[in-house]
Amino acid sequence: MKNKKIWQSLIVFLFIFSFLLFGYQAFAANIPTCDRKDDPLGLDCVKESSGLSDADPRIIIVKIINVSLGLLGIIATVLIIYSGFLWMTSGGEQTKVDKARKIIFSAIIGLVIILMAFAITRYVSASLFEATTGNVYPTGSYYYY
Repeated sequence: MKNKKIWQSLIVFLFIFSFLLFGYQAFAANIPTCDRKDDPLGLDCVKESSGLSDADPRIIIVKIINVSLGLLGIIATVLIIYSGFLWMTSGGEQTKVDKARKIIFSAIIGLVIILMAFAITRYVSASLFEATTGNVYPTGSYYYY
């Protein structure tokens, strides 16, 4: 029994020692040197090497709102399909039919609210874009913000 504890503690010690002895190297990113004469502080080099975009925060917020409204629309559609499945598999039981009707009614109201929120978001973002830039709000699938 004592011999087994010695072997176990030796294995644990060797296991921990192997992690300390053979540590991994850090693979840090190499930041390129900036030799631009027009940018003495090197801000352009930092922007390029960081990988961050210089997108307008308003556009990012509108994209986040559009994605969240899209996910809510998907959830409402799934609820409508689920309640339709409940209705079809109710077998004539009035309680299941009533439950399915309530879910369909609630999901349709939710879908209408989501579509109205999307329209309001689209109108407000277009108005803000036009008011701040002076340009007409671009349309089309490419300018989905």
